[in-house]
Amino acid sequence: MEIKEITRFAEIKGLNLLGTGDFTHPKWFKELLENLREAPETGLYVPSEGSPRKAGFSVRYMITGEVSTVFTYEGSVKKIHHLILTPSLETAAQINDRLARYGDLEADGRPTLNMTASQLVEEIMEVSAQNMVIPAHVWTPWFSLFGAFSGFDRIEDCYQDTTRHIWAIETGLSSDPPMNWRLSSLDRFTLVSNSDSHSPWPWRIGREANVFNLERLTYTDVIEAIKGKNPERFLYTIETDPAYGKYHWTGHRACNVSLPPSEAIRLGGICPVCRRALTKGVEQRVEELADRPVGYRPRGVPGYKHLLPLSEIISVVLGASSLSQKRVWKVYNTLISKFGNEYKVLLDASYEEMAEAVDPKVAEAIIQVREERVKVIPGYDGVYGQIILPEKDEEVESYPRPRVKGPKQRTLADFM
Repeated sequence: MEIKEITRFAEIKGLNLLGTGDFTHPKWFKELLENLREAPETGLYVPSEGSPRKAGFSVRYMITGEVSTVFTYEGSVKKIHHLILTPSLETAAQINDRLARYGDLEADGRPTLNMTASQLVEEIMEVSAQNMVIPAHVWTPWFSLFGAFSGFDRIEDCYQDTTRHIWAIETGLSSDPPMNWRLSSLDRFTLVSNSDSHSPWPWRIGREANVFNLERLTYTDVIEAIKGKNPERFLYTIETDPAYGKYHWTGHRACNVSLPPSEAIRLGGICPVCRRALTKGVEQRVEELADRPVGYRPRGVPGYKHLLPLSEIISVVLGASSLSQKRVWKVYNTLISKFGNEYKVLLDASYEEMAEAVDPKVAEAIIQVREERVKVIPGYDGVYGQIILPEKDEEVESYPRPRVKGPKQRTLADFM
């Protein structure tokens, strides 16, 4: 997708800072060079020309990427995803030169590198002390720091002596700050949240985000706000309800079985249908490593807000079988036209104002999501969670429970 289109959708979402993503890929890096120009003295970039603009609103870009490292630790293969933040296209080029020695950067937007996590951090920080490496979606079963299949139990085991350069971890769609606060070992790290949008579908941009209160929007100020995790500068993260994530509960997609931690543990991690190993969910993995009770909150940390994508809320209210239906986007566009962007709708718009423009049931559902009065049937083994509005709650059997074979659950993932 072109920078111009990405910028347009960022504005629709309500974002004023966006990561470029995938700067390691030669083709995309060339497009960044051709279509971005540096905003003076900021370490951030703006579209070179022809970008849409709204009054008083401008999207800036931070040069970012994601890479996968594959290495052996104590006889076990580890596969870890990492985010890279860098202050310029010049430093990005230097990073690419170094990483090209460890893998084919043209093979994927998120390249696989034959190097340890600590080697990655060493290479990145040798290019510039202003760079930052953040463990990505740290709880997902595959390709993450604490992943059940190829991860670690401790950050220090993964990054070794380069842990001193790790300032933050990314929660991922299937976890949120309260889940991470249950581990005292994570207290020193700032929790960040990003959309992890590798999809060609632009409405996935910004489904999770970080909210800062900065006097100046510069690369350095953002990095320092992350490092300092001062809740007056780093206000909060926007998180999808973790149950909405594709790996929240333990389960087996092939058998349509999903289980809460207690039930999965009781079954010994074995699918009750096919007797094969279940995909261990994030909630169960957190439970294994947690040393604090549910509900614990450290002092002086940024907050969080649970939201769900506006298009998904609308489709649930309308009973739409597909997000591609015109009636979903007619309502969506009406709300965006009235309030300016999606986050203003989700966070600020009043029921009365929304009900003047669209079906009051849509307005009420948005308020219910904002006030966390909706339920989400947890996602599992690659299947997104399912939103259940309060008036529909009585039609859904109580859970937690194992799911039985039946009609496929249709969610946002079906249409992306």
